[in-house]
Amino acid sequence: MRVDSAQRRISVPREVVFRAFTDPGRLGSWLPPRGMSGRLEDADLRAGGGFRMVLTYESDQARGKTTEHTDVTVVRIVALEQPSRVVWEVEFESDDPAFAGTMFMEWTLDAVSEATEITVEARDVPAGIAPEDHVAGLTSSLAQLAGLFEGGAGRSLADPGI
Repeated sequence: MRVDSAQRRISVPREVVFRAFTDPGRLGSWLPPRGMSGRLEDADLRAGGGFRMVLTYESDQARGKTTEHTDVTVVRIVALEQPSRVVWEVEFESDDPAFAGTMFMEWTLDAVSEATEITVEARDVPAGIAPEDHVAGLTSSLAQLAGLFEGGAGRSLADPGI
């Protein structure tokens, strides 16, 4: 079984990071990897809920899985265990059998002092996704998640009142 993974330490408590998985505006802002823009649709961000993500490649050279320049995923939220774990079932909308099947993504948030060690593992990744490209995308998403909190504008997201 293939497992692609990435990890990153973020300098805020995991309760704060966890909220980035349960707020549609935040999730839509960090999840698309660098080189893509994203639109979150039908967001019901609770266990048993889910969302649809439309990802558009910024380069005309990139090939999409759903259309020429887009990837569309339908995500079902299997588990949402505050503040430590998120599990998704992800399916690509594609006519290409290389992208068929259900991929499982597990996000683990571990408290490390005043920071959070976040690990994402993707299991049963469709064969059409190159492992090195997938790991680069996961790493990019984690960098964007960190940017919500570690940049000047992102500081307000760490405010417990938000």
